[in-house]
Amino acid sequence: MIFGVIALAGNGTSLMLLRQGQAESMNVRGAFLEVASDTFGAVAVIVSGIVVATTGFTLIDPIASLAVALLILPRTWRLLRDAVDVLLEATPRGVDMIEVRTHMTALEGVKDVHDLHAWTITSGLRVLSAHVVVDPEVLAGGRSAAMLDALQDCLRGHFDVAHSTFQLEPAGHVDHESSVCL
Repeated sequence: MIFGVIALAGNGTSLMLLRQGQAESMNVRGAFLEVASDTFGAVAVIVSGIVVATTGFTLIDPIASLAVALLILPRTWRLLRDAVDVLLEATPRGVDMIEVRTHMTALEGVKDVHDLHAWTITSGLRVLSAHVVVDPEVLAGGRSAAMLDALQDCLRGHFDVAHSTFQLEPAGHVDHESSVCL
């Protein structure tokens, strides 16, 4: 039980330090969950020790272990799901690609959007790439930079996209693109 109290003090301090950074970084969130499970384990050791010492009920130890596992499991599952989404370059949760396309095509000078892809590089860092078909005046009139700014502002403001890459192209250019993306 003494080791449980020492572990609780150390893990409690670590939890306080890691708590702030867990929203921004999946790595910090993983470390936070590891320390949280150790903290829950220390509490379980202390409670089990008190119960066994006062009542002799030895089954409390496996019951407490199961309770700790059940407390940790949902958070661990969420972290695993987020890590798999990043590794598979899945579309970020809450990003409706139809809505993204609608916002982009609503901008003046945008005719169409294709090859639209969004993914997350790391916790909360959304990125997007797209081919944007624009009016000929945008390309010929030197308005490409303004169009890129408008597209990036739209995505940053409405969909929290941190980084975006666009290929501006005239109508009909899609016919010259390969059907296989490499």
